[in-house]
Amino acid sequence: MSSVRSVWPFRPTLIALAIGSSSFTATAAETQPTAEETLTVVAEPASGFTPGGDQLVPAYLDGQVANGGRLGMLGEQDAHNVPFNVISFTNKLIQDQQAKTVADVVRNDAAVQSGQGFGNFAETYRIRGFDLSGDDMTFGGLSRVMPRQVVSTQMVDRVEIFKGANALLNGAGSTGVGGMINLEPKHAEDLPLTRVGLDYTSSSQVGVTADVGRRFGDDNQFGVRANLLRREGDTAIDNEVRRTTLASLGLDYRGEDLRTSLDVGYQDQAYHGSRIGVNISGVDFVPEVPGNSTNFSQPWVYSNMESVFGMARAEYDVADNWTLYSGIGAQHAHEEGNYSSPKLLSADGTASLTSMPTNKYLETFSGQFGVRGNFDTGFVRHTVNVGYSATVQRDKTAWTFGSATDRTNIYHPKPIPDPQKTSGKGDYDDPHTTARTRLQSYLITDTLSLLDDKVLLTAGVRHQKVVVKGYDYDTQAESSSFEGTRWTPAYGIVVKPWQSVSLYANHIEGLMPGETAPKTAANYGQSTGIAHTKQNEVGMKLDFGRIGGSVALYEIKKPFAISSTSDGTGFYALSGEQRHRGVEVNVFGEPVLGVRLNASTSWIDPKMTKTQGGVNQGNDPVGVPHFTSVLSGEYDIPGVEGLTATAMVNHTGTQYADKANTKKLDSYTTLDLGVRYRMKVQDNDLVWRAGVDNVTNEQYWSSVESFGTYIYQGDGRTLKVSMSYDF
Repeated sequence: MSSVRSVWPFRPTLIALAIGSSSFTATAAETQPTAEETLTVVAEPASGFTPGGDQLVPAYLDGQVANGGRLGMLGEQDAHNVPFNVISFTNKLIQDQQAKTVADVVRNDAAVQSGQGFGNFAETYRIRGFDLSGDDMTFGGLSRVMPRQVVSTQMVDRVEIFKGANALLNGAGSTGVGGMINLEPKHAEDLPLTRVGLDYTSSSQVGVTADVGRRFGDDNQFGVRANLLRREGDTAIDNEVRRTTLASLGLDYRGEDLRTSLDVGYQDQAYHGSRIGVNISGVDFVPEVPGNSTNFSQPWVYSNMESVFGMARAEYDVADNWTLYSGIGAQHAHEEGNYSSPKLLSADGTASLTSMPTNKYLETFSGQFGVRGNFDTGFVRHTVNVGYSATVQRDKTAWTFGSATDRTNIYHPKPIPDPQKTSGKGDYDDPHTTARTRLQSYLITDTLSLLDDKVLLTAGVRHQKVVVKGYDYDTQAESSSFEGTRWTPAYGIVVKPWQSVSLYANHIEGLMPGETAPKTAANYGQSTGIAHTKQNEVGMKLDFGRIGGSVALYEIKKPFAISSTSDGTGFYALSGEQRHRGVEVNVFGEPVLGVRLNASTSWIDPKMTKTQGGVNQGNDPVGVPHFTSVLSGEYDIPGVEGLTATAMVNHTGTQYADKANTKKLDSYTTLDLGVRYRMKVQDNDLVWRAGVDNVTNEQYWSSVESFGTYIYQGDGRTLKVSMSYDF
């Protein structure tokens, strides 16, 4: 039998064909292997990639990684042609790793940590050591359109990670001053798809999925893609139940001059009896880690998060080199739950409990439009983008509160009755508007190409306006207000001394609304303005056909609010500073046929460089490890066609759990192992996947939120098995 392997690199390469001792160049269509021949083909994709729009960057080699991604309003970009650090993980990786949420995907990059929200079940992230709220992820470049807090991967085609400040690209208002995560929806491919799946996760979660895609029309210009998911059952934690329901529909049209898409979806995430975290704000130590299956939560703790969302995008070529683009999206979300975390009182695990039922509605509308194109001035090629974007959000929230008189224990938990509620704010059954946010901005960028694209200079500026208003929970009287504007420039350069090497440097900034002055401050209730983050970065990107990667060195300075007096009674302003200096290394590819690797490492030197009264100055910020690394690999077992062994090692170094740096979480390392077997049933693909996460059942505190109040326990040993059948 002949052995044939097709390798699809990110950027065009020559097609090298070796048969016996002969070698010559050819196109993929010209290669016709004969018996006993070993054929290696390196071919470019059937359709060329056009940067700047909604067309996804082609996947690298085996299809799990794409070396590029969306740069906000600048659209999808080849990483080698932009002075920024961006990488994408594909739906193939999501399937092969049985990743159920976005947090399961981003663990493939050492620059990204995942954790939980402040006292709830939200998935949150740290990129380059700075927080990114899960609510701030973008969907097709539009902000605050995806479901809140936890996002299922069933409808996701790409998880794209931009590393670094990004106000020019994504606008103000996001917490993601250290990076951004963008999700791209699934759309129908040229080949018809009907895929059904069944999965099991210990201890008894069972899921059923369906993914159907078709294209219609004489030129396949109309596309339909539908996804369904239902997953429910007990987790590996005692008495914890989770449920996920998702339905999504993606429609698209690919015309000669016009391209449009419409993506709509519904998601319901439910957590019952689930553990959130441990409150260590009242002790001066980090406790021993409970058993991995120990549930220190209560049966009455729950959270139901329901979202209806949609997005429409369009591009129209008004001339050969000019395109109009637009996108609008909206979300209606409802979260209702009863939240409680044990507050540790002593080293033996004794803890108190509170109960905080919360009812929250969120409505968001996001839009953008603009024009992009290119023209020549002499020997210089210009690629310009002029655009406008806006986001409007309204929050309606109410809550009640009660304290339990009984005590529990995080090592030997016992059920305690839900305490009687003694206080609260708002009408719990019909919450009133408590906050409104309006963000709008104008953008202009220009990329100058010189010397046959060997030198690329990018410069741009964005004018941002932020309006934030708060309202009394009961009377709806305006309680706080802030309005501010800011210009945010960015510039960078890419130099390509060789075909496989790109050197780059950038300066880019980040913006987010500042904090509100506390009751102790002289300007109580006033906003501190807009926090203006600045980043400088240099690096190198490599692509040798079978191996790709990048090296980046950066410095990010982020202001934060402090009082002008050491006792906190002075004027509260953005006078503090947190500085991160870091080095990142990413390597991915297939160095040897049948062996695929994805590795990344992040070193960060985080410091509090300006603090209130100099207290804790020079200390590490809360929750930022100095060292993280990821190494994952796949190996096609010789002699057994379709059988692949998989492994992943994740290491996170120590991190402090308080600003004084007296409480520290230990480092930890987890090992995941698995196998994948692809077989044919009636000429259709049937794929079995089985894996064990945290094979050694490591017990560890995985993360701490940035205030140092809650620490979160990592998952124990977990069995995952799935089957998918295409027909």
